[in-house]
Amino acid sequence: MKIQERTGAGAGRSATPAQPSVGDRLPTPPRERKPALAALAVLLILVGALGATMLVLQAGDRIEVVKVTKEIQAGESVGDNVTSVMVADDAGINYVKWSQLSTLKTLKAKTTIYPDTVVMGQMFAKKASLPAGKASVGLALKEGQYPSDIKPGDLVSAYRVGTSSAGSNSSGDSSGSSSGTSSAGGGLVDNARVNTVAADDDATVSTGNLSLTLLVDQADAAALATAAAAGEVAIVHVPGN
Repeated sequence: MKIQERTGAGAGRSATPAQPSVGDRLPTPPRERKPALAALAVLLILVGALGATMLVLQAGDRIEVVKVTKEIQAGESVGDNVTSVMVADDAGINYVKWSQLSTLKTLKAKTTIYPDTVVMGQMFAKKASLPAGKASVGLALKEGQYPSDIKPGDLVSAYRVGTSSAGSNSSGDSSGSSSGTSSAGGGLVDNARVNTVAADDDATVSTGNLSLTLLVDQADAAALATAAAAGEVAIVHVPGN
């Protein structure tokens, strides 16, 4: 009898533990939304995309311009000493476009233009102009009065040579002869720049004469021109070429 009562009592129990009712759970805190932070993230994405687009557009907007490959002296034309390079188009820079090369060759450099310089329009003019304080002196030299490899842009010194002054005083006294000798062989100009060089060739045979112009200080121009008129000038290379 006791066994049946125990069995009946145990039959009413459940093997599964009782679950707490829904009302017994702790409430979950609501998620805090930050619309300002989301808007900032979207704005940064848009700005980055716009910047990348602008860089691509600028890289593709390029023009072909002129660059010199050899030193161009004041008063000279670029000639064939040029090449083309691609640069980013900029309305604020007065580039000389490659399509304008034929016009550029008719102009003269205002100042010395060094190799690998991208050419700007303001570097050239229709007429050659001399730098302030400078003068251009023409020389007609005979063979032996100039280096055989002389070329525009070279740095040279000019000396007075010849014995005309000494010869004119040879009949005088010794002091006159000494004076004449001192006038020959004196330095006329140091560090003059060769501006132009032109060979004076005869139709059948070269005479060996050479015509050139030197860019010198105005203070030295008169003495150099006087000696050049007498045919008593020789030039030599100096360090710095």
